[in-house]
Amino acid sequence: MTAVENRAGIKGGEFLIKDTEASQVFIPEEFTEEQLMIAQSCRDFLATEIWPRVEEIDVAKSPELMSSLMDKAGELGLLGTAVPEEYGGFGMSFNTSMLVAEATGAGNSFSVALSAHTGIGTLPILYYGNEDQKLKYLPKLASGEWKAAYCLTEPDSGSDANSGKTKAVLSEDGKSYVLNGQKMWITNGGFADVFIVFAKIDEGGKTDKNLTAFIVEKTYGGITMNEPEHKMGIKGSDTRQIFFNDCHVPVENMLSDRGNGFKIAVNILNIGRIKLAVAAVGGAKQVTTQAIQYANERKQFGIAISSFGAIKYKLAEMAVKLYASESASYRAGQNIDDAITDLKEKGLSDAEAKLKALEQFAIECAMMKVHGSEVLDYVVDEGVQVYGGMGYSADAPMDRAYRDARINRIFEGTNEINRMLTVDMLLKRAMKGEIDLMGPAMAVGKEIMSIPDFSVSDDETPFAAEKKVIKNLKKAALMVAGAAVQKFMMKLSEEQEILMNVADMAIELYAAESAILRTEKLIGIRGEAACALQKDLALCYLHEAVEKVNSAGKAAIMGFAEGDELRVMLMGLKRFTKIEPMNTKNARRRIADAMIAENKYVF
Repeated sequence: MTAVENRAGIKGGEFLIKDTEASQVFIPEEFTEEQLMIAQSCRDFLATEIWPRVEEIDVAKSPELMSSLMDKAGELGLLGTAVPEEYGGFGMSFNTSMLVAEATGAGNSFSVALSAHTGIGTLPILYYGNEDQKLKYLPKLASGEWKAAYCLTEPDSGSDANSGKTKAVLSEDGKSYVLNGQKMWITNGGFADVFIVFAKIDEGGKTDKNLTAFIVEKTYGGITMNEPEHKMGIKGSDTRQIFFNDCHVPVENMLSDRGNGFKIAVNILNIGRIKLAVAAVGGAKQVTTQAIQYANERKQFGIAISSFGAIKYKLAEMAVKLYASESASYRAGQNIDDAITDLKEKGLSDAEAKLKALEQFAIECAMMKVHGSEVLDYVVDEGVQVYGGMGYSADAPMDRAYRDARINRIFEGTNEINRMLTVDMLLKRAMKGEIDLMGPAMAVGKEIMSIPDFSVSDDETPFAAEKKVIKNLKKAALMVAGAAVQKFMMKLSEEQEILMNVADMAIELYAAESAILRTEKLIGIRGEAACALQKDLALCYLHEAVEKVNSAGKAAIMGFAEGDELRVMLMGLKRFTKIEPMNTKNARRRIADAMIAENKYVF
């Protein structure tokens, strides 16, 4: 494997076939003082406006209440972070907008309303609107004067979004499209002023195959809605079914070109996925801190339960998973930022550069959505366990955290869909010649037939041994993916279990590599002594990743190989998932002790 030369030269998905140097990744510790102040203002807003009212928000289920909270967020500038200054926003970098998503991610139902407005509600106009549309809508959306909602899902079209039945028919005078159809699970539906609506144009009884997007104002009429949905969690988020009954939309409110709606939906979801990942990190940090504080307060057998090894394991494991997810998310976020800068320097407009950069790193966006949401699920589940009986009580914070977290594995495409998308996008890029996967995969196939290299490396650079482990994990993923492609060819898409196994291998090695690179870079800045705990975090995660890659690889191999092929591949997998043992118990205790001493998540 070769190393990429510079950050702008990194391509989406290439992490699987190329080495990345620590100098090429962005780490959260590099955020500027200004960026950190922005994040702190978001946390202050949650502390003063949201957390004291979480019960009221959930019980009232009031569109007026949530709308008023959005107004306050707009006054602080939280709704315009990604909107360019010329349209009334702040024009912040992608990674800064990621930081805002993380900082507001602990806001329960409010964070859902906020992200729906600033993301899927606003960004389609920012990236696909013409100049007149941008000038008309973006300033009001950035200030919060108008609230936005996104209408894609229908009763019979969820993951298969392009199968939607909502129709748009050109009026007789040619001045408007008449919308008729039903949308469901529409966040902010009860108080939105502007809807991004996806429909298929019907002309002379012939319906387009692909969706077209429209900007629909509530004042156009012909819009009715059900009462708010009764949900497991995020109860304060206004979620409704919305009906369009002869809703007349001016022809100039078509967003982008006819039939381009599905592409808009896909690209906007890429943004939503990675933003959801960091929002999950923000929520998980808050829950981890709450669990630490409760463990320090709760006494059993005369001592705080935080002194028990079983509790320390849980607290440390929360931190280990969090550290890796945060590392990988901001690594990908900066890759997107660097690609945007590079593309703009090559002559693309701001919107075109952002879209192309996000499309380039769609693989990482899908992976991080899966990883972040599942880390949050782990953290809230263990948070309930740390609280014990109180964790099951609605009077304690874990009840709401547990229920609210569950939606994230469904939002922005289910985790199953995102796993399959990860592999599908990798293979399609390989077939187009954009990424050379088969060359490295064939090389790995030859390697497993050769005599193993038992020599001991004299490389004394930081994490040399760990990087060799990660390189071998990449070989394991390439071996399994390459063999599966050869076995099933064009029918591989039907083998969903194997696709998800391969995706898990890729996700785990990417997260582990990101944690190692973050720590290596941090050591270069602060020195090894100051980063001992970060080293514990990264190494603990790497050991877990090795086990998960082995398990997922074994499941995939046994799903399609047999006889000599099965034995050879299992032998290769065993070779590629070796790691020198370490005392992870003591490492976790050191991690937990540091957080217990500070009474919060400290990394």
